[in-house]
Parts: sequence; C-alpha cells; structure tokens
Amino acid sequence: MILDPDACYRALVARDRRFDGVFFVAVSTTGIYCRPICPARTPRRDRVTFYSRAAEAEQAGYRACFRCRPEVAPGAGSASTDAVSKLVRAALAKIEAGFLNEQSLEDLAFELDVSSRHLRRAIESEIGVSPVMLAQTRRLALAKQLLHDTQLPMTEIAHASGFASVRRFNSAVQARFGRAPTSMRKEHGSKPDDGTFSLRLDYRPPFDWDHLLEFLGDRAMHGIERVESSTYVRAIPIGKRVEEIRVENESAKSRIVATVPVALAPKAMEISAKLRHLFDLDARPDVIEGFLGTDSMLGAAVKKQRGTRVPGAFDPFEIAVRSVLGQQVTVRGATTLAQRFVEKFGTHVTRHARSQIAYIFPSSEKIANARSADVRTIGMPEARAKTLVSVARAIEDGELVLSQSEDPERAIGAMMRIAGIGNFTSQVVAMRALRHADAFPSSDLGVRKALGSTKPRELEARSEAWRPWRAYAVVHLWRSHHAD
Repeated sequence: MILDPDACYRALVARDRRFDGVFFVAVSTTGIYCRPICPARTPRRDRVTFYSRAAEAEQAGYRACFRCRPEVAPGAGSASTDAVSKLVRAALAKIEAGFLNEQSLEDLAFELDVSSRHLRRAIESEIGVSPVMLAQTRRLALAKQLLHDTQLPMTEIAHASGFASVRRFNSAVQARFGRAPTSMRKEHGSKPDDGTFSLRLDYRPPFDWDHLLEFLGDRAMHGIERVESSTYVRAIPIGKRVEEIRVENESAKSRIVATVPVALAPKAMEISAKLRHLFDLDARPDVIEGFLGTDSMLGAAVKKQRGTRVPGAFDPFEIAVRSVLGQQVTVRGATTLAQRFVEKFGTHVTRHARSQIAYIFPSSEKIANARSADVRTIGMPEARAKTLVSVARAIEDGELVLSQSEDPERAIGAMMRIAGIGNFTSQVVAMRALRHADAFPSSDLGVRKALGSTKPRELEARSEAWRPWRAYAVVHLWRSHHAD
C-alpha cells in the first residue's frame, strides 16, 4: 500500500478513527510506533515515518506503544489488500491465523501450490517484510495483549502466542519490547483471575452490533451458538467437551471483548482471527459507505443503516451446510433443518459446568461418509441431501477449499460444479465463509424483491455500479426488504 505522508499526518493530527489500523506512525525521537488515534502528544512532522503494517515498523527498529496498543488495532481491510496479489493475500490470511506457529514456510507454500522461495520473494516484494517476520509480529502482538489483559501464567501465554518454549518467549519479548514479560505485567496490570481471560478486538466505528446479533440470532443453532440480549455465545470444542466464549460490544471504546475460558488459551490466536471474520471487524465503513451512499437506489438505505457489516463465519463448513439447507425455504425453515442436522450428525458432548452448549458441529469428513438417505431423514428432498454430501466430499477430496486464504472466484467455480449448487448458494458461501466483499447472489429472493426484478441478468447489470462492495449492498437490500 502506497501511503501519502501528508495525508497520514493530517489524519494523525485529527486522531481520525477512519484510519485506525490503515497505517502506523513511527516516531524517531522515542523509537516507538503508534496507531493514528494514539492519545499521546502529536509529534512534529519531521519526526514521524508512516508504515502500512506493524511488522514494517518493527523491522525498522521501532517498538509498539504501550498506550494505544497497536496489537489490538483493526486490520487494514480489503480496501487496502486489493493492492496485493491473491497469493500474498492468501498467505497473509494463514499467517494471521497462526499457520506458521506449528508448520513451516515450506508447508505454507505447499498449501498455496508455489515454491517456498517464490512465496518468500512475493511477500517481501509486496509487503516489505519476510513471512517469518510477519509471523513473529503476530505472535508478539498476541503475547503483549495477553500480558496486558490477563493473569494467565507465562507458560500459557507463551504457548497461546505460538512460542515453542518459555525461554524463546522471554527472549523475544525482551528483544522486541525492551523489558521482560513479568515487568510488562507489573507495569500495566490485568484483571483478577476468575478462570477466564479477555480478548480485545478493536474496530472502526460506526458498527451496527444490534443488527449483526439479530442476523446471527435468527440463524443460531441450539447447542452450537446463541444470542443472549446483547451477547453472542459460541461453543468451542476442546477434547471431549466444549467450552463457551461470550462476546460483548463496548461501543464507547470501539471494540468487542470476548471472555474466554483459560482452557481455550492454546486456541487464542485462532479464536481471535475467527471472531474478526465473523463480525467483519476489519471493514472500513468510511470507504464502503462513502461509495455505496452515493448510489441513487442504495443511498438512503446506507445513510439509515450506518455501520452495517457482512456477517461472516466462525466455521466455513457450517455456512456451506446452512446455505444448502436454506435453498428454497425461509430463514426459519432453514434454521429448523440445521437444528435437526446438528442433532442427528453432531457430536453430543459433556457440558461444561457453566455451559448450555451440548453439540459439536459435524465435520465435513463425517458428512462425506454419510448416506444421502440418512441426511434426507431430517426433512429435506433427496436431491438436496445428495448435494450436501457432495459438498462435504468435495472438501475432503480437496476439490473445494473453504478458507480465507482461498481465491473466492476459484471456490465459487468449484461449488458451481457440484450438482445442486447454483448462484444463491455459491455466492452466499463466498460472502460469509470466504469474506468475498464483491459476492452477489442475484438469484436470492430478498435481493430480487428489494430490486423489483426477477431477472438475474438485470440484477447483475444493476449491481455493477456497486463493485467491489456488492456483498455490503446485498446486506443493505436484505435489511430494506425486511423492514418493508
């Protein structure tokens, strides 16, 4: 991403939240880098350098600020990742989710079907830092966050952050932050130990949390997830039991906070990445709404529905199943079928003492080995049951990859080759499971009614004006149709 230093400095002076996470500010006189919303005194223009990523600032020798905490800043979002290749974008998604914590660069390159040398060269050329540096920055960011916000033992923090040993963890923290982990904890404190820890995830306002919870609540599967008032609750399997995380919105501070049981500490990086995707926390409302708000058809809705996000997925296979079950039925009907599906094929687990969650969603492997006749017994047509099994088999055979790192157009093509999968299912899966900001289910009934047309070609032509944010346009159309 090419930054305009003068524009960045103006945003810094204004403490403009629209640019939070879009760039970072390094101050030569202090050796510290900050978010543009940092409450510290604004440095002079000749003392600052701007970087697109925290890893670039750290590679240049700067340390993260302890006041504004760059490690919890929202991601740059697709508005800036358009500038990088699909290969690098795919690699970044996997690195952010902790892939290199347990596997090698060669493993990552193999998954992306390139040589490790080519992958390393591509990332260094387009991002400016090595994949190893990106992974180390992510580990230390999570470590810093857990030191600030939890009372987890140092061993737990080291492993949760992806370090192979406490010794390496201590050494890396000392080298990066100039102080020992124990010193950082004493300086900044944390909440009392109650068997849980907090994951703080910042976003750029506005953020319509209520609508997002309403959407997820209408589709929640009992035993997997639920919405309680203004709180989202989700089951996380661990061994033969489940633990639950609880997510709340602190709108005054532009962040959500997940309360996570200590038993799930090893999954902290994975949970953090999944929550960012589920709640679309890296979206840039200023860019998206500024673009769609000028449209003659969408403008009024966008201004009324500020902070709209595209609901994502905690588990991509769940969304694929849900989308197939939702073919030609209402939202309520699809939710009923999904509940039956979970009860028949999910794993019933021992409940945690404080949990109401009782199921683990069935894996693609389990459904791939199921008979369509058995799937049909939940109350769906034989053809649709076969489609569901075919989707699972395509995933198991590697023909269909439902991952943030996958090229969405390739995934859509793979889905469309499965009998029973059309525009609606493939595009909704791309919207929610793959975070494809330009997905557009032109055959969706709600979209057709909102636009007053039943002809997909007309709808596709109309949607051209909304690229590359068609998925956000779809959510606005759904909301407008529901309001009517």
